[in-house]
This record gives sequence, C-alpha cells and structure tokens, in this order.
Amino acid sequence: MVGPTVRDDAIVLAEIGSGAELPSGWGVESAPGRYRLRRRGDAAVFGHSAGSQSWKQFLHPPRQPLWSVSDDGFSPAHEEPVRYAFLGVRACDLAAIATLGAVLGAGAHPDGAFAGRRHRLFVVAAGCTELGGVCFCASMGTGPAPGPGYDLALTERIDESGHRFVVDVGSEEGERVLATITRRAATDAEIDDARTAVDAAATRMGRQMPAGDIAALLRESRESPHWADVASRCLTCGNCTMVCPTCFCTTTEDLTDITGEIAQRSQRWASCFETDFSYLHGGSVRVSGASRYRQWITHKLSTWHDQFGGSGCVGCGRCIAWCPTGIDITAEVGRLAELRDAERAGDAERGGDAERAGEDGRDDHR
Repeated sequence: MVGPTVRDDAIVLAEIGSGAELPSGWGVESAPGRYRLRRRGDAAVFGHSAGSQSWKQFLHPPRQPLWSVSDDGFSPAHEEPVRYAFLGVRACDLAAIATLGAVLGAGAHPDGAFAGRRHRLFVVAAGCTELGGVCFCASMGTGPAPGPGYDLALTERIDESGHRFVVDVGSEEGERVLATITRRAATDAEIDDARTAVDAAATRMGRQMPAGDIAALLRESRESPHWADVASRCLTCGNCTMVCPTCFCTTTEDLTDITGEIAQRSQRWASCFETDFSYLHGGSVRVSGASRYRQWITHKLSTWHDQFGGSGCVGCGRCIAWCPTGIDITAEVGRLAELRDAERAGDAERGGDAERAGEDGRDDHR
C-alpha cells in the first residue's frame, strides 16, 4: 500500500504498513516557489495539499530497464507483476491517472507495463476539504470532489462526534473491501455534511485558470512578447515537468558496466526543457528558454487537446510551488489573455479611427 507520510520535512508518497504512518495533524503552506509543513489543530490525516511527488512515479517510473546484453546474449527486462493500493489519491491526481491512461494506456501502441500496473491498481481517493495556496483544480474541472476511477472515496470529518470517514463506493471490488472492515451506514446529515465540506472547498481555491478557450489563446499568442518576459525568470531547470503528474515524455540511455561486458538500455523521464529534447539532424530546434517554456505550456494546455482530446493540466499547482523562481502557470496564461485582449481592443480602435477618417473624407469630397 502506498500513501502519504511525513519524511524530510515534506509529505511524500511511500509504502506504508498502517494508518499510523499517515501524516496525522500535519498541513501544508504552499505558494509560488514555497512549500512548508505546518502543524494543524486536529488529527486529520488528509488535511494537506499535494507534495512534490505524484502517483505517476509508481505507474510510470522515472527509470525502467528495457534490455541488457552480455556474453550470455540478449535479455529483455523482466518485471514482476506488482499490485498497488493507493491510499489518499486527490481528485486532481485521480484525473491525472486517467489522463496518463489516455496517453500511455490507449491507442494503437499502448505501453504494456503501464497498462498492467494500472489494471492491477486499487484506488482509495480522498475528497479535498483543505486546499493549498497553489490549487486551481476547480477551474480545470478536476476537483475538489473525486471523479470517476476510484474504488473507494473517503471524506474525512472531525467534530464533536469524533474522527470518521464518509465513504463512497466506486466499484464492485471497493464494495468487497469495504465489507471486510467495521462500518455503519452514514446518516443523511453526515452525507450532506461531507458533500458540503468538499463543495465549499471549491470556493476557496488559491488560484484559477482564466476562463475561455485557453487552447485558442495559446495558438494566438505564439508570437507574444510575453514569452521573453517568462524566459527572463525561467531557469529551464525542468522542475515543473518532473513534478507534473501528467508529463510523460521519456528518452533512452545506454550504459555499460566498468568491465565492458554488460550493456543495458533503460528508459528514463525526459523534459522538454532539456536542450537535447528537440535535437534533430545535428542540432536542437528549441535552444532559447522562451521557446522551451512556450513548448511546455502550449503542449500542456493547447495541443494536448488535439492529441488526446483534453487538457494535460489537472490544476494540482505542483509546478507553481516547486518552481525555484515562483513562476505561476495561471498568472502567465492570465497575462497572455490580457495582452491579447489589449491588442484586440487596439485593433478595434484603429479600425474605428480609419472608418471615421473615411467618413470625414467623403464629407469633404461632397
């Protein structure tokens, strides 16, 4: 079972043996370029927002061996089937798992290893009642209430009646697991209280993506001067792609042991912020920071729709909190929208001036 736990002054995802290892009484303060643990005034175990890690690391590992060659011949990598149980998956991360499923688990050539891990997955989701300062899932339509894809979904409630969880069943297997533990039927008041708490969280988002057609906005903003402004702040470190729960790009590496007798090829995560990511025929296509940032955000929010039928962003806010310079994807898109609208207004005003000038000319002629 994998769930959240406290380690190295952060809430991380790791294998846990019991509920005692959950981050009881811990919350999170997050802002652009900032992440800090804080003590809560209660014993909530899901009273925190997302940390730097996502569940992607278990379904689509950072490094995977593909094959090796030695004196004994060629050996394809063999992976023992592992069945994961994820405990405490937030709505944004549940949407991210579904998004990865559309990218890696569908199509004409699915990733068999990913598909196998996801097929064997058991998910216990957690509805969000406490949000981080960088969350914007409500504006992306992915939260804070868990969407489809869970086996069980918990809403944590603590009041004078005690510490309890209201459970929604999402699958037959979830029903079977729930039947093995001590439980009771929730009252209508408890169900309404849980739903109200999650719905209220949607009104307390720290951020939101601008309304409108973001995909079209980014297409129209390809030559915007704002990309240079972002590039002046961006370190092209790739942190945003590493913490993103939906970034899926990989590359391959060939390594030879010190004796030169064994060679191995592995697949590892790659980032579009790497200069070599766009290497073609002797050179890289995107060498400037502006072009690499534009590639990342345009693919995530625009061309992802063309490839996979939806946005690649789930509104978790990790890229904001874990950016060393505090670049905020929602603020950058908002600024692009402002610049586009200002340009449109200027064009309309210039068009009106031209029309009035034409009318004045006709009057003079008459």
